[in-house]
Amino acid sequence: MTAVVGREIFKGQSPTPTPTPTPTPIPTPTPTPISVAEPKYTFLATEKVFGLPLSNVEFETVTVDKNGQVIKRDSNNQAKFFKEDLGNGVTLEMVSIPGGSFKMGSPSEEKSRNSDESRQHDVNVPAFFMGRFEVTQEQYQQVIGTNPSNFKGKKLPVESVSWKNAVEFCNKLSQKTGRKYRLPSEAEWEYACRAGTNTPFHFGETITTELANYDGNYTYASEPKGKKRRETTEIGSFPPNGFGLYDMHGNVWEWCQDTWHDSYQKAPGNGSAWIDNDSNYRLLRGGSWYYNPGYCRCAYRYYAYPVGNLSVIGFRVVCAGAVARTF
Repeated sequence: MTAVVGREIFKGQSPTPTPTPTPTPIPTPTPTPISVAEPKYTFLATEKVFGLPLSNVEFETVTVDKNGQVIKRDSNNQAKFFKEDLGNGVTLEMVSIPGGSFKMGSPSEEKSRNSDESRQHDVNVPAFFMGRFEVTQEQYQQVIGTNPSNFKGKKLPVESVSWKNAVEFCNKLSQKTGRKYRLPSEAEWEYACRAGTNTPFHFGETITTELANYDGNYTYASEPKGKKRRETTEIGSFPPNGFGLYDMHGNVWEWCQDTWHDSYQKAPGNGSAWIDNDSNYRLLRGGSWYYNPGYCRCAYRYYAYPVGNLSVIGFRVVCAGAVARTF
């Protein structure tokens, strides 16, 4: 069986993208592992959404320079979330993403950018809830009843899932809960990934393998080379972004609703999914454990057949139409 992902064709084997940019010499000194303060949780007894109680989490974010060195720590971040009970002790945490506007795509001077990331354009995104983490294997097993993943572990992201598998998960989760779950639109995904930033990564000018799971044999800016883990990592292993979302860079590619367009010409400006053509491809965002850091940028766009199910592909879900209420 031939599976097509992005600009590469794979014939029954592991994906082998041509890494870009060209590897650079290892700078020195090597930075020490980056850690952040443990999140602090507060139960909000008087606030609910869909009749479910909300909780508040306080968390720390980090920003790095082009050398991968931490230049800022911000411990004043907060996010509200609710837990969806999937049964058998398995829950799904959904974070409140505030509505707002942002500039989608990348500027012409951004390193490793592709023409399909232009034109940069303003998008207004309504508020929604998004999975705090990528969908895990235990969550997928609980909803679908199977686990297709190559790398096994309850807290590892489910992978080897096609776009159609991901949509089936959303549909069954919607039936199970009575709430509308779906894949994010591409605009929602990039808005959530950036979390108010305008740099190549929400971490800043680059990333390191202490911040995300990608192929550390390659570098993006002037950071040192790092690890190539050759597998997925457990959800929440790295620092979150400003919205409290984890693994938006690397680990597994994440499916979006949209069909592929090779530019943003005539793209909607309201945050909705762009599905007005007859493209055979669906969107992927975020990069993965197998790919170099340039693929993990906020603006980087990839695509695959909706039946593609490689071990580099997973997903996270969104829930729209939710309004928090105080009682």
